Amino acid sequence: MGKLLLIADDFTGALDTGVQFAARGAATCVVTDPAYRFSEADPEIQVLVLDAETRHLSPREAYDVVFRAVRDARSAGFTHIYKKTDSALRGNIGAELTAALEAFGEGRLLLFPAFPRMRRVTRNGIHYIDGVPVAESVFGQDPFEPVRSSSLAEIVAQQAETPVCSHRREDPAEPRGAGIHVYDAETDQDLARLAEELGAEGLRLCAGCAGFAEALADVLGLRGKVPALPALEPSLFISCGSVNPVTLRQMRTAEDQGFRRIHLTPEQKLEPLWLESEACREVLEDWLRQARTGRCILDVNDPAGRGDTEDYARRHGLTTEDLRVRISRQLAEIMRRLLDGGLGGTLLCTGGDTLLALMKAVNVGELRPVREVAPGAVLTQFVYRGKPYHIISKSGGFGEPGLFCELAAMVGAGPQ
Repeated sequence: MGKLLLIADDFTGALDTGVQFAARGAATCVVTDPAYRFSEADPEIQVLVLDAETRHLSPREAYDVVFRAVRDARSAGFTHIYKKTDSALRGNIGAELTAALEAFGEGRLLLFPAFPRMRRVTRNGIHYIDGVPVAESVFGQDPFEPVRSSSLAEIVAQQAETPVCSHRREDPAEPRGAGIHVYDAETDQDLARLAEELGAEGLRLCAGCAGFAEALADVLGLRGKVPALPALEPSLFISCGSVNPVTLRQMRTAEDQGFRRIHLTPEQKLEPLWLESEACREVLEDWLRQARTGRCILDVNDPAGRGDTEDYARRHGLTTEDLRVRISRQLAEIMRRLLDGGLGGTLLCTGGDTLLALMKAVNVGELRPVREVAPGAVLTQFVYRGKPYHIISKSGGFGEPGLFCELAAMVGAGPQ
């Protein structure tokens, strides 16, 4: 078969979906340049994953990025396109699916939003997380990108006039008519059955999250030598740029189990000039010492019950978007300096903005996902200044409360 292009709207999404193919041995590469030249892709790559970074763009801008990517990939010989959507339905879903549909030029796109392993299912065209309609879940209260509707048809209609047809579990899989076809699914078996019934030819243009990517990899026959888990350094350093309540619970659980948790002050996470101060140099040396304990968290969230960052933003006239951009860039620069100072071990980064900012700070534009080490947690390798590093990425809303403790045990980072 030909090649598959997967287009994600943020970095953690690119990795957690791309790894579904890499884990089966398919030659998979993740690139972070939206202007990537598909005609220059390594001919050995079977699955190319593009982090298009459209999550925070306007719908029009997101449409243009996705349209160009699909059009250019088709011209370069890619036969299958998978538009990765957020499993909580955040982002420019209507605009991006419409762009993929119109650039592909064959009239219909098949959408499989469910991720049953993460308790995210679609029933009668309504998306649920942990049994709750997504707009009523924690994702409806997200400070940066709240989800306002749980209906796929309504979400698409917010940004496009593209027709939407819903398919219930008992309906035939074969789509009829043009537009976006949304498929219900509540189990991994549902997704596997749909993929098998539709076949490789019927899935040339489809969309969904990491849940359906597993079924798609199987039906497309994207397999090779399954990668082994590499030897990992027995320490875990967590860089947390997520404000999601799921991640906050994970950090509290880890702290209760002996992890050192460092809260960045508003100045440390928002003021570039602080990075050039003597105070910064002293603090970084202290953080490197704490990192040697083997289990350490660098956290952008204020301590419980405090509103230091909100107060700082109000005094300095900073918007929510200002906070999102500044914090991710500042945290990335801090991490780069820690790496330059000798920070070793296994890294863990939570939050797509945080991870992309870090890769930009260390000038890394191409990564190779290795394997999933827990549901939604992806082990990836990158090289910085000639030294290979292993980093685990995790979307803010994924994982059980004890995830960080489990990952520390996996790499051998026990209590000190």
